[in-house]
Amino acid sequence: MTDLLITPFEHPFMTRALIEIVILGALSAAVGVLVMLRRLAFLTDALTHAVFPGVVVGFMIGGTDGIVPGALLVAGLAAAGFTALASTRRISEDAAMAMLLTGCFAVGVVLVSRRESYTADLTGFLFGRLLTVNTTDITVTAVTAAVAGTVLLLARKELLLRAFDPQGAHAAGYPVWLLDLVLNLVIAMVVVAAVRAVGTVLVIALVVIPAAAARLLTGRLTSVLVVAVLLGPLSGWLGLVISYDASVHHDVRLAAGAAVVLVLVSIYGLVLAGSALRSWAARSRAARRRTRAGSGGAEGPGRPRAVGGPRELSREAV
Repeated sequence: MTDLLITPFEHPFMTRALIEIVILGALSAAVGVLVMLRRLAFLTDALTHAVFPGVVVGFMIGGTDGIVPGALLVAGLAAAGFTALASTRRISEDAAMAMLLTGCFAVGVVLVSRRESYTADLTGFLFGRLLTVNTTDITVTAVTAAVAGTVLLLARKELLLRAFDPQGAHAAGYPVWLLDLVLNLVIAMVVVAAVRAVGTVLVIALVVIPAAAARLLTGRLTSVLVVAVLLGPLSGWLGLVISYDASVHHDVRLAAGAAVVLVLVSIYGLVLAGSALRSWAARSRAARRRTRAGSGGAEGPGRPRAVGGPRELSREAV
């Protein structure tokens, strides 16, 4: 079993893929905690589609070297456009995200349909090519992670205040629209960093699922962040191992990026089942205690005290 977990990474391409997915997993999970607090999962999905025209234009102009600059430019414009639309009282956030998703993705489809060889060239950027990443891709991801991590660290208190109490943040004099723009740009950076590895379709899983699973395991915000940042890279490692073993030893072609996402979904399913089982056991114990207390006359009638309910996230700073 130990050999299975280590041997695949004796190959240089597997080592590069592991480094890439570990960095992406940790970065996406950290940003995903704020996405969860702000309930912006749909925005992440919208941005994954919004960067597609940037991928297409960048590829048309500069080939594979132009993909990241093109995607980054369009992602930044899309994040700014969403922030501007959502800041107006006449348009809801859901409507703004829907317009962003459909409009930008439609532009990408129109552009890509103009190329005769678009299927072979650009499909990989929808679903990712994790095993073909090179040192340049790793460098871009590492720089993105460093910039995004620095922004989150410097603005963590303000972003948390905005997430928990937007009216309080506004009353305290913080520019709420600017905080929204900062977070949206960070999300856009994560999406762009993951374009080459897992594709624009699967990146939302890296952002949302680790934070959601961590939230089921703990109610403390700091603990949620730590658990999520651990789950992201761990799922990437296991996904690569499963993909390698299925392809090499069982002659089953299994895309590495999809395998990583399937591992994430499986972990979330196990955590969800464990959480439901704990809640059921806690309710059963509480019911037995109430039954014993009622039969012994120790407690009078009244509303039973809730036991084992979900805890709320604390408002401590990350």
